[in-house]
Amino acid sequence: MFYAIDPMYWLFALPGLILSFFASMYVKSTFAKYSQVRSQSGMTGAQAAYEMLRRSGVTDVAIEPVQGFLSDHYDPTSRTLRLSPDVYNSSSLAAIGVACHEAGHALQHASNYAWLGLRSSLVPVASFGSNFGYIIFIVGLFIQSTMLLKIGILVFAAAVLFTIVTLPVEWNASARAKVAMVETGIVNHAESNDAGAVLNAAFLTYVAAAISAIMTLLYLIMRSRRR
Repeated sequence: MFYAIDPMYWLFALPGLILSFFASMYVKSTFAKYSQVRSQSGMTGAQAAYEMLRRSGVTDVAIEPVQGFLSDHYDPTSRTLRLSPDVYNSSSLAAIGVACHEAGHALQHASNYAWLGLRSSLVPVASFGSNFGYIIFIVGLFIQSTMLLKIGILVFAAAVLFTIVTLPVEWNASARAKVAMVETGIVNHAESNDAGAVLNAAFLTYVAAAISAIMTLLYLIMRSRRR
């Protein structure tokens, strides 16, 4: 692949790669740290998410376990909140923070939060863009097709837009969780900062993903102009 022999690519790619690496390590270390701190309420992640949703009047969301480390997510198509084993069964502040964050996405869905709706609508085109944007661009380079280069850039730009739209969605879900955790008595004020620390660390991974995608898009634009 031409990336491997193009020093300019690494000039654009390295900042995002380095930031992504450190963000991932920070999330893992922060989660591990607060996984050792038990909540005074004794609620598990699943119970905390249920209580947060119940107190907000959202009763049509299923909560179920899913395999994988920090594979937690909310599926708006089936209205299902899926929690990893380290979150579903644990009563740690880390587990409660993650579970309530995912419950925050369910609350966004219930209130028709505009950014969540936009992100959901971008999923198909973003998936196509991240998988085929490169391919179209590379083909355009090899056959010297300006049209294919532009198409490849536009297709990949959809994936970049997805990472940008994800930022307010994730930030808002964490903000809802931080408030609701205290208001519903899931954690007390002294515990809220520790539970929220995991969410702050996780948000950095989304920032890193957005920066990495933006830098790659800039590289493609630059590369198309000097072919």
